[in-house]
Amino acid sequence: MILLTALGTLAQIRAAADELDRHDPSPADAVSWFEEAPRKFRIEIYAPTAQDAASIEAIVGAAAPELHLVHKEVPAADWVAMSLEGLPAVRAGRFVVAGAHALARENSGRTKIWIEASEAFGTGHHGTTWGCLMGLEGYLRERSPSRVLDVGCGSGVLAIAAAKHGAKALAIEIDERAAAIAAINAHQNRVAQQMRVIAGDGARFIAKQTFDLVFANILMRPLIRLAPKLVAATAPGGTLILSGLLRSQAPLVREAYASRGMVLARQIPKEAWMTLVWRRQLGD
Repeated sequence: MILLTALGTLAQIRAAADELDRHDPSPADAVSWFEEAPRKFRIEIYAPTAQDAASIEAIVGAAAPELHLVHKEVPAADWVAMSLEGLPAVRAGRFVVAGAHALARENSGRTKIWIEASEAFGTGHHGTTWGCLMGLEGYLRERSPSRVLDVGCGSGVLAIAAAKHGAKALAIEIDERAAAIAAINAHQNRVAQQMRVIAGDGARFIAKQTFDLVFANILMRPLIRLAPKLVAATAPGGTLILSGLLRSQAPLVREAYASRGMVLARQIPKEAWMTLVWRRQLGD
């Protein structure tokens, strides 16, 4: 595993990160950026091979030629934990998401969700996870969920958040390792009795069911491809929360769901990302 890092201005770092996010599939296993000092930002990019690192160099060079990427070999088994170790708690409305190190110091009265750094996506720090939690926050101001579906659940954070507010949750994750982590997280958060985790595409489990709240925090192309199934899985009067999108990708996804009769209730921007909250009309 190769870690590539660079320091630059916010504009340079965001240009590089956005360009990497536009590539599907991406040569990067993970991309993160943060403010290291006032007006100084750092980007960290993990590449599985030297060939991928070379592709990343070319992409970043085209998007932000001023950035100088520094390469460092890191143990492949440890890179996720290394990149996320010591992350602070994330607060999103009534929720706070953190590892045990930060959660123990949290006394805000928010709903605590215990998620440790792992290979499974979803610690709350990414703008898409935060946006989905804020979408759930808005939903909970109006009603309590009873049946929730989380497609591409990653760490299970969204299903866990809903389960902590009384829902029965079905969490689907195509990555078997991530699904196993989601199941562990459900136990650690004491919602295992309310949350079922399925490894695989889960199509047969949702084909004849509807849910009053559906999450899909994945990527633009699968969101468009899965639009018929996700709309069908949303009960009339229910809510569908979509994310995993760059702001520039949102119009295509809006078109795919609006054409199926879904009503856009809210857009939640965060950094370069966008979360879309939809309602399915009664009688559909």
